[in-house]
Amino acid sequence: MGTNIVFIGLGNMGLPMAQNLVRAGHAVTGFDLLPASVRQFADGGGLVSDDQAAAIGAADIVITMLPASRHVLGAYLGDAGILAQARPGTLLIDCSTISTEAARQVGRAAQEQGMPMLDAPVSGGTAGASNGTLTFMVGGEEAALAAARPCLEIMGKAIFHAGGSGCGQTVKICNNMLLGILMVGTSEAIRLGVANGLDPKVVSDVMAKSSGRNWTLDVYNPCPGVAENVPASRGYTGGFGVDLMLKDLGLAVESALASGASVPLGALSRNLYSLHSKAGSGALDFSSIYQLLGE
Repeated sequence: MGTNIVFIGLGNMGLPMAQNLVRAGHAVTGFDLLPASVRQFADGGGLVSDDQAAAIGAADIVITMLPASRHVLGAYLGDAGILAQARPGTLLIDCSTISTEAARQVGRAAQEQGMPMLDAPVSGGTAGASNGTLTFMVGGEEAALAAARPCLEIMGKAIFHAGGSGCGQTVKICNNMLLGILMVGTSEAIRLGVANGLDPKVVSDVMAKSSGRNWTLDVYNPCPGVAENVPASRGYTGGFGVDLMLKDLGLAVESALASGASVPLGALSRNLYSLHSKAGSGALDFSSIYQLLGE
């Protein structure tokens, strides 16, 4: 077997990422709060354990994919955290999307314990996670990235070194703010065409060959029935949840306030996703903002 890896967080993104590492021949022990996710991981050849501390203590690499800053801080810090359980020299890779400051806080603590750490959030959605074609935006030391690259290349096709600790998170926040803005704008444009009697597929096809072309239009069309194999055509299930997009837009607004940047469209998109979430759509895919704009 290859490298001994512990993977914590077997959700919609983490599970296929961990499975790709297993298929590549690594010994991967998976942990998640949901027993069903752990069983699914085991069914695909992953290792399971009742003793997370022992598994972390024996690991060469620990990878985490968790929902928010508080989960990452809780997982790494404290007497029962990863930093207290791992051996000095263990490579730590956090693929969660969290605040820049939280990433730097954990990174500093890891450095004090003699553990190289990378913040390495991803882009590419569940399809990218399954296909091993994610984009990694990495913050941390170059030597740590060099050590992590063989594993990252199994899970992704593009790896960018953004800078020091926390820089990966900053780039990810910028990217996802733009993604949220583009999804709102694409949904508005298609809705406008439909309101004027046009076929949404015709509107989408024309814009895809014109100056309005963008990733959400080409790859992740929000209108049901326009594209196959996207959340909009399966009841907005799977994919990237509204509440996760709301979290990321909130991180962007917080970052803007802290740095004095102006993000009026990001703030407006955050407010729209907040309304959508409060209306009961938090668990739907973020492309379901199309529904809110038609109500």
